[in-house]
Order: sequence, then C-alpha cells, then structure tokens
Amino acid sequence: MNTVTILIISIGLAMDAFAVSISSGIAIKKLKIKNFIKIGSFFGIFQGIMPVLGWSLGRSFSKYIESYSRWIAFFLLVLIGGKMIYESFIIKETEKETDILSMINLLFLAIATSIDALAVGIAFSVLDINIIKPAIIIGGVTFIMSVIGVYIGDKLGDLFGKKIEIAGGLILILIGIKILVLG
Repeated sequence: MNTVTILIISIGLAMDAFAVSISSGIAIKKLKIKNFIKIGSFFGIFQGIMPVLGWSLGRSFSKYIESYSRWIAFFLLVLIGGKMIYESFIIKETEKETDILSMINLLFLAIATSIDALAVGIAFSVLDINIIKPAIIIGGVTFIMSVIGVYIGDKLGDLFGKKIEIAGGLILILIGIKILVLG
C-alpha cells in the first residue's frame, strides 16, 4: 500500500478524533497550548497503537482468512465508514460539567475514537501490509488533526462537526471499494 493511500486512510480514521477535538475546543474555557498538546497526544498515541493491536490480532488467524482478505478489508472499511456516517446523525449531548481534560475522560475518548483503527489494523494484516509505517502515519495525522480540531472548536464552535464525521466515513468506504476492486 502506498503512502498516499495510507495518508487518506489516516485522515478518514482521524475524523472521529477531529470531531471530538472540536467539541473539546468548544467545551474548554481559557485554552492553553498544553491543552492542545495533551488532547492531540492522547488521540494520536491511541490511534497509532490500535492498528498495531488489530494487525497482531489479524496475524494470529490470517492463515484461516487469507483467501478472503480483500473482502474482509472491504467489509471492515465499509462497516467502519458506515458507522461513522450513522453516528454523525445521532445527537450527542455532552454535560457542561464534564472535565474534558481529566486523564480518565481523555483515556475513554481516545479509546472510543480509535476502535476503528483496530479494525483497520486487522484489514492491514489480512492484506499482508507491514504495520509500522501506517501506525506512525495514522498516529501523526491524528495528533495534527486533533490539535487543529481543538483550535477550530475554540474559534468556530461546532459548526462543522457532523459534516466532518460524514466525510471521514465516506473516505473509508471509498478506500474499501478501491481495495476490493483494484486490490
């Protein structure tokens, strides 16, 4: 898989974290640079680790699913993309009292927004793709997009949140179709 495709997948995967970062930027009063870094680091690190975990899991049973690898990758990416689009239409209420920057809240948000990356890691394993480069790119792109998301949330409010999740879902579905059709 080439770097451009990995970058596109990374952007698609980072959309959940980006949307949550925008919400965080809206919720946090008096943002400081350390807040941007903290949120970006949590999301980036988890988004980079989860594909490695998925890849490891996929490798352990790859011999059983090797002949179906393209279909599995397609199915996982379409499922993840569809889930992202579906979730963009669900009204998400957040409590004003919640401390977004607490370690436990950031941990849960980072895990929740990186579950899709776990499934992508499984897809990479069945496609026999070395996971190191994609994991680094996915984590780095997520970090950058999360920092940008916090800034946008701070400056623009939640004007674009739903549209961003839809775009991320569509990107993952298109990548799944590309893998199925072109290999």
